[in-house]
Amino acid sequence: MAAKLLAAPEEGGYNPLLPHTYELVVGIFSFLVVFFVVGRMLVPRIQKTLAERTDAIEGGIKRAEEAQAEAQALQQQYRDQLAEARHEAARLREEAREQAAQIKAELREQAQAEARRLVEAAHAQIEADRQAAFAQLRAEIGRLSTDLAGRIVGESLEDEARQSRIVDRFLDELESSNAQAVR
Repeated sequence: MAAKLLAAPEEGGYNPLLPHTYELVVGIFSFLVVFFVVGRMLVPRIQKTLAERTDAIEGGIKRAEEAQAEAQALQQQYRDQLAEARHEAARLREEAREQAAQIKAELREQAQAEARRLVEAAHAQIEADRQAAFAQLRAEIGRLSTDLAGRIVGESLEDEARQSRIVDRFLDELESSNAQAVR
């Protein structure tokens, strides 16, 4: 049926599907003019615009890649700096601990030295007090024994030198007998 429609018209009729020859010539000429104008003027502009757009996109992509690479480099640099800062902080903390331990040891040593000095001073004071008490006790015992001996003998033993010799001799004998008893 399609072949029948394209065939020559029956009996002088006009076939609406086939154009007239002058329409074909005008149509082909118009098509070539439009094709030439479009091909010579519009296509280069379109290609230029597309090329610019492609360059802009590629340039943007390249700039974005460069910016991303730079950002990654900066990020790595910051990470390195952060790691270095953490390492430095750890080193400073360790130094501070060591210094604190050293100061603590020095203070402990000073406190022990001060305690030893105080103990030695206390021992010296105790020894001095003991010696003073012993001397005072010796003098008191001598005076009491002289009074007692004077009452027993019935005469006064007021002579200081004699009294001192008697008391010293008595106390020395008493000390030596105590020393022999302890052994």
